[in-house]
Amino acid sequence: MLSAFDIFKIGIGPSSSHTVGPMRAALKFAQSLERRGLLAQVARLHVDLFGSLGATGHGHATDQGVILGLLGDAPDTVRPETVQPRLDALRRTGQLALLGTTPIAFDRVRDIAFRGEASLPEHPNAMRFTAFAADGAVLAEGTYFSVGGGFVVEGGQAVAQTAAAAAAVPHPFTTGDELMAQCRAHGISVATLVMRNECVWRPEAEVRAGLLRIWGVMQQCVQRGFGIDNPLAAHALPGPLRMRRRAPELHRELLAQAGAADPLAAMDWVNAFAMAVNEENAAGGRVVTAPTNGAAGVVPAVMHYYQRFVPQASDDGIVDFLLTAAAIALLYKTNASISGAEVGCQGEVGVACSMAAGALAAVLGATPAQVENAAEIGMEHNLGLTCDPVGGMVQIPCVERNAMGAVKAINASRMALRGDGSHYVSLDAVIRTMKQTGEDMKSTYKETSLGGLAVNVVEC
Repeated sequence: MLSAFDIFKIGIGPSSSHTVGPMRAALKFAQSLERRGLLAQVARLHVDLFGSLGATGHGHATDQGVILGLLGDAPDTVRPETVQPRLDALRRTGQLALLGTTPIAFDRVRDIAFRGEASLPEHPNAMRFTAFAADGAVLAEGTYFSVGGGFVVEGGQAVAQTAAAAAAVPHPFTTGDELMAQCRAHGISVATLVMRNECVWRPEAEVRAGLLRIWGVMQQCVQRGFGIDNPLAAHALPGPLRMRRRAPELHRELLAQAGAADPLAAMDWVNAFAMAVNEENAAGGRVVTAPTNGAAGVVPAVMHYYQRFVPQASDDGIVDFLLTAAAIALLYKTNASISGAEVGCQGEVGVACSMAAGALAAVLGATPAQVENAAEIGMEHNLGLTCDPVGGMVQIPCVERNAMGAVKAINASRMALRGDGSHYVSLDAVIRTMKQTGEDMKSTYKETSLGGLAVNVVEC
């Protein structure tokens, strides 16, 4: 069993699979050199980025993530404001300090190869690191796969520990049916079940504090996306599209219209919350994977909706929201994928919509069956959603797509709450369908920027 903190991870933009994952992989490789006593012998490094990483890595700052990891940075502790000055220094000096201690010659263009035309069979997001000695001899190699949501798997890594971890928790589950059966058998909510599992690894007070910290980072991201204490929000998003940020202006307009008789004002706020997060993500700011960076705006937007528009909203509800959303995400992670490069955006915004729908229903008083129904509705109407970022950047259509995913999630929860929890299509069935749809989807629609909007919108 994975933890809720595996799903909700603090990192930086613009992509969990293309920036955060490569950063983690590069850090792992550098640390492996240190453990083996090879660090001081390294004279040069070469990095090959395959498949989707190679195809859209320029727009997703994959090379930047690799460099930060080699420098010794981790996604949850790196300070976004320090990134560009250090990259500028690397460009000026041609020197990279491995793990911050061991300088080697490094050229971003020469030593990082974008090989989008080639793929490794295990996963579309593959990286190969090679360390060379001064005489050109290969000191070490490492292959890593960024499998979505910032998760990294090393080539040849055994996964036998998964079964042992599942046996350690009091309520193991791998399917929606198993989750529902556990809830029925013990008369508990999804959130209570997940909390009991989490307490295997850390005390309940620590779990609660950690989840509220996650919520705090989500709130800070929205604030920065609105331009509050963030002068950079006045600038266009990075990249050739020069796309202007819309969330700050929308926030100002909504504040000015406060109290006006608009029955759909809540929808405007949801749009603003989601767009704030994803514009901040596109700018390389600090975000929380939920379950990925590209879909990071959906869950926070619905949580902000809960906090702002639900009278009984509380910190207890926030904790239950995140625990419920994590349970739903674990089902997709276990049985399908949360990687846009593997199954398209249905695995990112679609999963985020499903998570948020089930979690919102839960904190509004839904039964476990209604929670499962809401999560199913959230995915059912995102099936087939492609990943076709214009210019390989998480800007068009990603920013608006998160807003649409959040609105869908709220509607899905309301539809489920109007029912009794019984429905024809189970969550397990829709997860299987999502996986099959992703397998059938052409690779041009899976984060390669070779199809869809990516080839039908002219870059400026």
